[in-house]
Amino acid sequence: MTDQLVAPAAPAAPAGYTGVFAVGEFRAVFAAHTLSLLGVVVSEIALTVLVYDLTGSPLLSALTFALGFLPYLIGGTLLAGVADRYPARRVLVLCDLVCAGCVALMVLPMTPVAGLLVLRCAVAAVAPVFNGTRMATLADILGQGERFVLGRSLLRIVAQSAQLLGFGVGGVLLTLVPARGAVAITAVTFLCSAALLRFGTVRRPARAGGNGALLRESLQGARLVFRDRRMRLLTLLFWVPPMFAVAPEALAAPYVDRIGAGSVALGVLMCAMPVGHVAGELFAGSVLSAAARSRAVLPLAVCSLLPLLAYAVRPGLSLAVLVLLLAGLASAYGLGLDQWYVAAVPDELRGRAMTLLTAGMMTLQGLGMAAAGLAAEFVPVHHAIACLGALGAVCVLVLAIRLRKDRVPKSETGLTTI
Repeated sequence: MTDQLVAPAAPAAPAGYTGVFAVGEFRAVFAAHTLSLLGVVVSEIALTVLVYDLTGSPLLSALTFALGFLPYLIGGTLLAGVADRYPARRVLVLCDLVCAGCVALMVLPMTPVAGLLVLRCAVAAVAPVFNGTRMATLADILGQGERFVLGRSLLRIVAQSAQLLGFGVGGVLLTLVPARGAVAITAVTFLCSAALLRFGTVRRPARAGGNGALLRESLQGARLVFRDRRMRLLTLLFWVPPMFAVAPEALAAPYVDRIGAGSVALGVLMCAMPVGHVAGELFAGSVLSAAARSRAVLPLAVCSLLPLLAYAVRPGLSLAVLVLLLAGLASAYGLGLDQWYVAAVPDELRGRAMTLLTAGMMTLQGLGMAAAGLAAEFVPVHHAIACLGALGAVCVLVLAIRLRKDRVPKSETGLTTI
């Protein structure tokens, strides 16, 4: 692939998921996304095991995993300006190389435990910049219409599938090689991702030039997003449902213990919501029209948390699995929400806005897990899940009512109303 500057234009392609894969640049992005995710998931498992082997401390082992959330907030707010200030391909490749370098340092036997934790934080801080830049670039590659929505859907499907396959792959890998060896393999996945992005995508100019301080531009992007009523509400609609939806996963182990099920039941519960999510994405992307997906956003967003109310009656394993499947299916509202968001955000702000979007989503999911654990200290586990589901549904309903008051011109989305 040459290094020639080109205008950000999306080539024509057939409709549907097949049409998205017909775009060569997207195939490179998709493959790189898959490799990066596998690298992240496997490195999380291997690093957790490595820290436990070195220290024998369950606390430090758990802290290693938890450190994947907080740096998202730091990187997503303080470094967001990178996504618009520099050419997207350069940012993506550099992020992959930084992650590969950090992982390579983790493999060195002389790296202390404190160093491992710092390197873990560095990888997590880079992640929102990478994800936000990739999301913004996807609109350049696929356009801002139907293909963008389906492309984003495919990347989310990969992310959910990584939860189902990644931990299993990591567990099998750790039976074949030591923890440091598994970490080393993830460095290779990051390097392969960097190569795919460098040679499989076109170099585009920076979205917005900037000679000022990077920190000021990053914080200005956050201010611009939250100053605009519509962008603020849409951002919150992305953030709030996942924050409460993580409660069943965060409390899955104690819940399984309360209902007297075994470790197999725990695995089934952990898989139920991602399976529903993938099924919902595929159905909405393959069967529903763009107009139907847009009309379904607000009802599905509100309904996505209502199934959790069934936990109030302490359901058995079968009913709990059904509840989580339904909650996952309802998350298909994300396809229509993607279209609203890319239409609402100005091009020169897109990288920073989507970096902030990613950072906030991950950070709030971490806080949601902590809140679920805290609630379960004072009330039974099943009541904690049900209460958080009810509280989340009320919060989403308030956002939905406010968004219903906004009417979007047909010229922006191709739809008359939301």
